[in-house]
Amino acid sequence: MSDAALGRALRPAASADQRLMGAALGAAAIFLLLALVLPLGWLLVRAFQDAGGGFVGLANFHAYVTTPSLAISAWNSLWTAALTTLIVVPAAFLYAYALTRSCMPFKPVFRAVMLLPVLAPSLLPALALVYLFGNQGFARGLLLGESIYGPIGIVMAQVFYCFPHAALILSVALSGADGRLYEAAAALKAGRGRIFATVTLPGALGGVISAAVVVFTLVVTDFGIPKVIGGQFPVLATEVYKQVVGQQNFNMGAVVGMVLLLPALGAFMLDLWAQKRQGSVFSGRAVPLEPKPRAGRDLPLLGFCVLVAAALLGVVGLAAWGSFIRFWPWNLELTLANYDFDRFDSAGWGSLWTSMQLSFWTALLGTVLVFLVAYILERGRVAGPLPRVVSLATTIPLAVPGLVLGLAYILFFNDPANPLGVLYGTLAILVLNSLVHFYTVCHLTAVTAIRQLDPEFESVSASLKVPVWVTFRRVTLPICLPATLDIFVYLFVNAMTTVSAVIFLYGPDTKPASVAVVHMEEAGQVSAAAAMAVAILGINVALKLLHVASSGSIERATQAWRRR
Repeated sequence: MSDAALGRALRPAASADQRLMGAALGAAAIFLLLALVLPLGWLLVRAFQDAGGGFVGLANFHAYVTTPSLAISAWNSLWTAALTTLIVVPAAFLYAYALTRSCMPFKPVFRAVMLLPVLAPSLLPALALVYLFGNQGFARGLLLGESIYGPIGIVMAQVFYCFPHAALILSVALSGADGRLYEAAAALKAGRGRIFATVTLPGALGGVISAAVVVFTLVVTDFGIPKVIGGQFPVLATEVYKQVVGQQNFNMGAVVGMVLLLPALGAFMLDLWAQKRQGSVFSGRAVPLEPKPRAGRDLPLLGFCVLVAAALLGVVGLAAWGSFIRFWPWNLELTLANYDFDRFDSAGWGSLWTSMQLSFWTALLGTVLVFLVAYILERGRVAGPLPRVVSLATTIPLAVPGLVLGLAYILFFNDPANPLGVLYGTLAILVLNSLVHFYTVCHLTAVTAIRQLDPEFESVSASLKVPVWVTFRRVTLPICLPATLDIFVYLFVNAMTTVSAVIFLYGPDTKPASVAVVHMEEAGQVSAAAAMAVAILGINVALKLLHVASSGSIERATQAWRRR
C-alpha cells in the first residue's frame, strides 16, 4: 500500500480522535473559565466598586493604605513569613540531607514522621501550643513573660506546619546528585566544606529556592493558625475574614484579597525564574551518588533527626492527649466526652462525615479530570491556541491562595445575576473549590507520568485503527495507575485539612470538620477542637497506610515492564 493510500485509510480514524480530543479540551477550557478565571475576574472587579456596585477607581485601595490596621496586617504577614522561612529552610535542608546523603539508620521511620503535619489540619499545632504555652499551659514560663497569642505562637506553629513541605522538596533536590562531581572534587583534594559550597549547594539551589517560596506562601496565605493563636496580632488572612464575615464589607475584602494575592504571585514568579535559571544537574551519563558510612557525619545527623522527629511527634501527641483531657489543666482525667461533638457544635459528627464526602468526591472527580486534561494536552495534538491557553490556566491555581479563591467564589456564585448561584452553600461548590485550589500540583504529577511513556503508543494505535480512548484505557491508564493513586490521596488529604479555601462557602448542612475546629476553638472548647483535629488526622493516616499497603501489589500488577 502506498503512503498516500495509507494516509487516506488512517485519516477518518485520526479525524475522529482529533474531534474527540478537541471537544474534550473545549469542555476543559469552559470548566476552567467558570471555576477559575471568571471568579478571579469578579474579585478584581469588586475591588474597584462600592457597596452599590458603582465604579470608584482606586478609592478602596486608598482606604486600605490609609487604614493603619489594614496596612499593619500586610507588614505582619510579610515579616512573620520571612522569619518562618529563615527557620524552616535550613532545618529542612539538614533533615533532607540526612535522609539522602547519610547512612544513618531508621530512614523510613524519619520519613514517615516527617509527613505527619501534612496529614493534619494547620490548626492542630496551634492547639497543641495553646495547651503547652497558653495562659494555663504547663510550660508558659519558658516564654519569659511573653504571650503565645501573637507573632511568637504564629511562627512556632507555622514552623511545625511548613517543615514537611520544605523537607519533601529538598529531599527531591538532594537525591538527584551526580557522583562523578564528588569523585572529581575528592581527587582534587577539596575539603568537605568546599565540596558542600561548590557542588552540593549549587546543585540543590533550585530546590532551596522552591522550598523557601513554598514556605513563604504557606505562611502568608494560611488562615487557621493565626485565627487560633494570633490573638490581637492582625495578618492579611484574618483581615480578609474580618472584612467579609465580621463587617460584611465585601468590597474591602476583595481589596485585601488582591493584596494577599500579590505576595503569593510574586513568590510564584520567583520560583519560575529560579527553575529556568537552574540547569539540569543529572545528565544521562551521570552516576548516582552513593553515600558511604562516616560516623562523624552520620551520628550528628541522626541526633538532629531524632530531635526534629521528637518535636513533631510531641506536638501531635500533645494535641491528641489534650483531646482526651476532661478540663485542661485543672482536671487531667482521661475521657471520651470531648469526642461527643454534638455537645459542642451544631453539626456534630456530621461535619466529619461532610468532610469525608467532600474529600472523596474531590479526589474522585479531580483525579479523573486532572488526568484526562493532562493526557489531552500531552497527546491530543489539538491545533490552534486552545492547548496553550488551557495549559496556562492549569498553572494559575498554584499562585492563588485558598482564602482568595474562596472569597472569589462567594462574590461570583453568590451574585444574584449568576445562574450558577444555586451551587452556593452546597457540597458541590465545596468540591469545586477544593478541586480547583489543589489542581496544579496534581496536573504536574499527571504530566510527569504521561511524559514517561513513548508517544509511539498513540501512533501505533492509529495505524491499527484503534480509537484513542481504547489505547488510553488499556495502555496509558494502567501504566500510570500509581501516579493516579498519588493524585487521589493528595486531593483527599488536602480537602480534609483545608480551612481557608472553604471558610466562606459552607452552608448550614455542609460544614466541614476543619471549619468546625475553628468554631469550637472560638467558643472556648479547645479540647473538643483538638479532638476534631485528631479525628481528621486519624482518617488521613488510615488512608495513607492503606495507600502504602496497596502500592506494592499495584506496582507489581502494572509496573512489571519496568523490571528486567
